[in-house]
Amino acid sequence: MHLVRIATRKSALALWQANFVKAELEAAHPGLQVELVPMSTQGDKILDTPLAKIGGKGLFVKELETAMLEGRADIAVHSMKDVPVDFPEGLMLHTICQREDPRDAFVSTTYQQLADLPQGAVVGTSSLRRQCQIKAIRPDLQIKDLRGNVNTRLAKLDAGEFDAIILASAGLIRLGFEARIASFLEVSTSLPANGQGAVGIECRSDDLIVQQLLAPLEHKETRICVLAERAMNRKL
Repeated sequence: MHLVRIATRKSALALWQANFVKAELEAAHPGLQVELVPMSTQGDKILDTPLAKIGGKGLFVKELETAMLEGRADIAVHSMKDVPVDFPEGLMLHTICQREDPRDAFVSTTYQQLADLPQGAVVGTSSLRRQCQIKAIRPDLQIKDLRGNVNTRLAKLDAGEFDAIILASAGLIRLGFEARIASFLEVSTSLPANGQGAVGIECRSDDLIVQQLLAPLEHKETRICVLAERAMNRKL
């Protein structure tokens, strides 16, 4: 039986997504062998510098793409919000799975929503997009960069380093932290990143067998929405 190797980052959320794809493939194709190939990316290793200053979210996919091009993996599973608009020659975005809630989440141990924060409160987020949108409506807040995986960010909040933090709600829900969400930021307040909440699967352009295996995982409505968002982002 065919073996499918999934390149994935080592974070808890990335492994959740890879295991989700693994389970979906095994359910769709009984007897198929699927294994994970976890690896660290540059984005995972550089945690003391804002993403915007070190190359952006593409830093989370390069090593996974190299593994596919070198034949060490067959597919790569990504959070669509981290996927650059363009792909290396020989690779393609083949499948987009059904989307989780795309909104940003307001997380705090003390306050219920952004409007409740007192003047000068410290808010943590790694996203320049979120920083700009929050500053536009609450210029009195201190916005500080917050890097690391979901567990690390929650631990920093609990340690009192921040009054609140902003995270993608999809990651919190998938990891079982939905109860930590104090409220959701409506899109009129914080427009989510393009593709946020969706899982994408990248593969080699000439690997027709793998592409056939991936076909049942496609969610048409999510694909239409995500590709429209990415097209708008390209134009901007």
